[in-house]
Amino acid sequence: MLRRVAPSLRRAILTSSAHGRAGAQLTEPGLSPSHALLPQWRLCSSAASTNSPPPPPPPPQGTPRPAGGSTVSSLNPAEVAKFAAIAETWWDSEGPFKPLHLMNPTRLSFIRSTLCRHFRRDPNSSKPLEGLKVIDVGCGGGILSEPLARMGATVTGIDAVDKNIKIARVHAASDPSTASIEYFCTTAEDLVKEHKQFDAVISLEVIEHVANPSGFCESLSALTVPNGATVISTINRSMRAYATAIVAAEYILNWLPKGTHQWSKLVTPEELVLILERASISVQEMAGFMYNPLRGEWSLSDDLTVNYIAYGMKKVETPSESN
Repeated sequence: MLRRVAPSLRRAILTSSAHGRAGAQLTEPGLSPSHALLPQWRLCSSAASTNSPPPPPPPPQGTPRPAGGSTVSSLNPAEVAKFAAIAETWWDSEGPFKPLHLMNPTRLSFIRSTLCRHFRRDPNSSKPLEGLKVIDVGCGGGILSEPLARMGATVTGIDAVDKNIKIARVHAASDPSTASIEYFCTTAEDLVKEHKQFDAVISLEVIEHVANPSGFCESLSALTVPNGATVISTINRSMRAYATAIVAAEYILNWLPKGTHQWSKLVTPEELVLILERASISVQEMAGFMYNPLRGEWSLSDDLTVNYIAYGMKKVETPSESN
């Protein structure tokens, strides 16, 4: 259930990028998306109707965010404090991070499939990512880093929350197959300054918590080797996502602490494609995540209206493009 980026959308992106180099500004999440691209991506959803959403909490109005490159910190102190408060529950599969534990096998399925295809690896191998340097940006307690290491990758995990890193190190050390993971309390921007690069850069459920999505993606791009792979997952800024990922998950089902997500900070697929294109990452495939409440399982879907994941390739800049 993978969606390849349509040629018509790519042409629109390239045209938009060319205009951007001439001085046009990319619309930031929280503001109106590019209306020219919406018809190509919008999926029909009965939940995305004209009916008003449930009252708690009211969707805030979008506000402009600061623009900037990889030298501008995307760190949001409020978000760091929010996750530091629940850091000790990372490996509690019934705790605040239960949705991520449930979603992890499906996220890994997408990552394994796309990375094996990208690097021409055998997906049936027990260690298909062997020899690849992979970084997990916003690794939390390591619930993604560990299975990546078991797939053979040389994994680095970074997070801005010191408690997360300490917990990730302790947990990884308990298993010889994950003890080699290197964890650091740092940011993507700081690693860029150290000129670090990786074959694959992965950042799941992070971009909606940063202060500057464009600058953050530029940092992810800088960390990716030319022709390397970048994978990002997040939540769409749709009314259906507001109803399910915020109102239901945080206020009704109590799957997540209240206030975990802010609707205005969510990023639409159209916006993510454009932001990544400006950062020299060409999105190749996207997929949505669909939850089955009867089975308590997630699966890949063509529906991008709530949770979705994108895989892109770092473009090699030619001299004419960099001028």
